[in-house]
Amino acid sequence: MTQWVMAGTLVGSLALGGAAIAQQPSPSAQKPAPSAGAQADKPAARPATGQKTTTAKRPAADTTQGETRTPKQQPTTAPAADIAATATALGTVRIPKEVKADGKPLPAGTYQVRLTADEAKPDAVGTSGKLERWVEFVQKGSVKGREVVSIVPQDEIKMVEKDTPPAPGASKVQMLKGNDYLRVWINKGGNHYLIHLVA
Repeated sequence: MTQWVMAGTLVGSLALGGAAIAQQPSPSAQKPAPSAGAQADKPAARPATGQKTTTAKRPAADTTQGETRTPKQQPTTAPAADIAATATALGTVRIPKEVKADGKPLPAGTYQVRLTADEAKPDAVGTSGKLERWVEFVQKGSVKGREVVSIVPQDEIKMVEKDTPPAPGASKVQMLKGNDYLRVWINKGGNHYLIHLVA
């Protein structure tokens, strides 16, 4: 009889212990679920050390609105030679010996050199008719001969002739090396007029 009482007491204790265990809340159930407001209050997670944060770049401000842009000034080119289009007296020269002008004899003497409006039409490639004109050798109002003159602007004469040019408004006549040509060089109006006569 005593054994049955002890057994019943043990069974009852075990049953009560199991009920007590069942009534205890689990650790996870004890923590209240975070509210939506609490989640919003949490600061944003910081990136781990070594990670780069990228931020959206703002587009650069448009500085061209309202501006008026002007084109760059083009470099100026050298002005064309200022040459009279009509007959013009270039000056008076003295020819020391008989020479040939345009293949015809031109006796020694003093002549007025006159630039004509006639352009020479050279066959040589690269020459300009505007810078190759005909001049006349005039004596006592009569044309004694004519020849082609090369017109060189002032800023280009050093590239054509190494010799010292005559002073502005002056001229010089000289026999060239080899005595094959007699050169008449006239400096007038910012241009140099070179005439080569066959000796």
